[in-house]
Amino acid sequence: MSGASPAGGVQSIARAFQVLGVMADAGTELTVSELADASGLPLPTIHRIVRTMRDLGYAHQLANRRYTLGPRLIGLGDRASRVLGVRAGEDLRALAGQVGETANLAVLDGERAVYTAQVPSPHSMRMFTEVGRRVHLHSTGVGKALLAQLDDDAAARILRSAGTPAMTGRTVVDPAALLAELAGIRRAGRAIDDEEQELGVFCVAAPVPGAPVPTAVSVSGPVQRSSHDRVAETAALLGAAAERMAGFFR
Repeated sequence: MSGASPAGGVQSIARAFQVLGVMADAGTELTVSELADASGLPLPTIHRIVRTMRDLGYAHQLANRRYTLGPRLIGLGDRASRVLGVRAGEDLRALAGQVGETANLAVLDGERAVYTAQVPSPHSMRMFTEVGRRVHLHSTGVGKALLAQLDDDAAARILRSAGTPAMTGRTVVDPAALLAELAGIRRAGRAIDDEEQELGVFCVAAPVPGAPVPTAVSVSGPVQRSSHDRVAETAALLGAAAERMAGFFR
């Protein structure tokens, strides 16, 4: 990475965000030397940046003197996710109207998917998930669409750490089978939850490209109305909505 700031930008701020990006991408604790190597910044600069971020709560220093992202970022991330949900509201309303089922937006938060926005189906019989609810990744459409945005090593680490409990008799619990499914999701651009999280519920999800954290959009409804027969049509509508939402990050 280069230590240069964008044209007209403030170099120290650009460098601080550069270091935060390195920490986020690593997904693990790093020494100042590792931060310097990954960012291309001088060691004295890294020391000043991480010391300041530690004092402000945006970085955390462990007992072994390595650094991770700090707790203050959690609140910022939550508020940013909710803002994204507000901005995506128009696209979610369009999806709910086009498909006739509940439309959702979710982001990856650690080892779970978190729903950040929802527009309910116009039908009286509909699916409902509370905004802010955290769900497993392996058993949900949005969760698998989020996992598919990671490489296999990162996805496998999450599956090992979080576990793959059977939410229903249809849940795929074998990590190897899940990794194979993720490869198919990457090729197809969409994921399916066929009563794997909740019996009677069918869901189709798609990744939102270009988001700063893995993000996915989905529609879900009762299996009586939502089935494999409509996957292609629904996936096309989801893909178009995801591309529009990707414009938020450009």
